Amino acid sequence: MPDKDRRQAIEPLHPKLSIVKQCELLGVNRASFYYQPKPVSELDLMLMNKIDEIYTEFPYYGYRKITAQLRRDNFQVNRKRIARLMQVMGLKAIVPKRNLSKAAKQNAKYPYLLKEVDVNHPNHVWGTDITYIRACKTWFYLTAILDWHSRYVLAWRLSSSMSSGFCLDCLEEALQIGQPEIHNSDQGAQFTSEDYLSILKSYSDIKISMDGRGRCFDNIFTERLWRTVKYEEVYLHDYTSQTEAESSLKKYFDKYNHRRLHESLNYQTPAEVYYR
Repeated sequence: MPDKDRRQAIEPLHPKLSIVKQCELLGVNRASFYYQPKPVSELDLMLMNKIDEIYTEFPYYGYRKITAQLRRDNFQVNRKRIARLMQVMGLKAIVPKRNLSKAAKQNAKYPYLLKEVDVNHPNHVWGTDITYIRACKTWFYLTAILDWHSRYVLAWRLSSSMSSGFCLDCLEEALQIGQPEIHNSDQGAQFTSEDYLSILKSYSDIKISMDGRGRCFDNIFTERLWRTVKYEEVYLHDYTSQTEAESSLKKYFDKYNHRRLHESLNYQTPAEVYYR
């Protein structure tokens, strides 16, 4: 269990166990339990939202080009600050690919299996990723599992933190609908964790594929989904809470799956192609 999840499991008003005892049982440092993170300033939030807009339009920009673009837009910022904010947002500045978290060194890596593969039927390939979702005075992280052939979003989850739990919930929901021949993700800690991989490995027919480090087109269909979600939903709203964001995104994904026509699908909806 990630450290943040262990801290959240502590009950200050537990009738029998003191906070000291709960920290001891869960392996949590007491100082980390009482620690309160410093609030993000309004300026940093505004910059993070601008970074998100620039990165969505130019996903191959690192922190140097994003800093240059912000300066052209009359923001007096330095590279160090932008690199720090991109790290908070989960955007890796060195390579032209979103990398919302670094994989732990001991976690397993798998080869990329989709080079020159013709994805030609539903449940052939599923892709997953995580993206930054802005809101009023805060932000969230969105993950989704996408059927590459039909563009059907099988499941999605929103979280206020980068703990792996919301990715596990998303995967388990998707597997209630179908089962892919190949599951593709990046090498982020959420997708290389033992808990996540154990779910996939419990299905003997699922092959595990992971993007090559620094290759921005290995998960191209999911990247395109994020761009669509940002322009058609997120940037049109100013969510005030996670509940509001989840409600609005639920309506959007329902429309995306069942009503939105896709030119690449010969003007059919993803649901029509997936359930055909």
